Amino acid sequence: MNKKHIVVVGLGGVGGYFGFKINQSNETSGKYTVSFVARGETYDKVKENGLILLSPEHPNDRTHPNGIEQNISDIKNPDLVLICVKEYDLENVCRQLKEVITKDTILLPMMNGADIYDRIRKVIPNHVILPTCIYVASHIKERGTVEHKGKAGKMIVGRDPEHFSTDIAWVTDLLQESKIDFDFKDNSTTDIWTKFIFIASFGLVTAKYNSSIGTVCTDELQKQEATEIMKEIKRIAGQKEIHLSEDIIEKTFEKASTFPFETPTSLQLDIHSGKKENELELFAGAVLKYGAEVSIETPYTQKIYSEIKGK
Repeated sequence: MNKKHIVVVGLGGVGGYFGFKINQSNETSGKYTVSFVARGETYDKVKENGLILLSPEHPNDRTHPNGIEQNISDIKNPDLVLICVKEYDLENVCRQLKEVITKDTILLPMMNGADIYDRIRKVIPNHVILPTCIYVASHIKERGTVEHKGKAGKMIVGRDPEHFSTDIAWVTDLLQESKIDFDFKDNSTTDIWTKFIFIASFGLVTAKYNSSIGTVCTDELQKQEATEIMKEIKRIAGQKEIHLSEDIIEKTFEKASTFPFETPTSLQLDIHSGKKENELELFAGAVLKYGAEVSIETPYTQKIYSEIKGK
């Protein structure tokens, strides 16, 4: 029987952390074939030294995959693809994947955002895509080295609503064998939107003011703007029959207040370092698009989107 082929596309904070766990477990079991896809200096470093993860979870900080490729086009017969790229690369990566996946390939997008599933489905219309929500505090320390701090990373994985009855037990077995903390649900949409309401509102407001998560929780004006964005997202979710808790806004601020006061957001860091490629469309773009689709007004998101665009 052929081994299942697991492919991790992108070795940033998320792909590096979860890809490391899957591969290091597989180095012992040999049950799967694991390939990484990475570009440039990351490819060179991992090919030469293996992937390094600095984490209290893993005393042995190095792992060597069965294969590492620079190009998606060099991947052969993948059974599971973990898509771990920045969201602005998503459509481009999906177009390349479309050329190499088989009819049975399962796609596991490892990025947070309300519209990720829909965007992949547009490019790759017929495959199984597992809507997923990620929690992990990890980042690239240098090319080929990822640093993880805090609690163990967690995934919430749902069934594909368009392929609900597909047997994906082998995928959950893989996650379990890799000692990945995960919840598997028939429907992960509520979890995805619960995370989205937090990252979108705090991302947009911190980016506008170049402030921190703590400041948004305590500054009256910033808190008000974040609240109004959350209300818009909650109304859109309601219209789409996505059931968020009644007190989602209070809970979101409670969650934010557990972060160190000066914690930045990735959108804020990207906008204020002048990075042209950033998550503005992932956050504001998705709210505006879904708002228009379900006829919900989104004036606060629109205003902040325009202000950030003008920076």
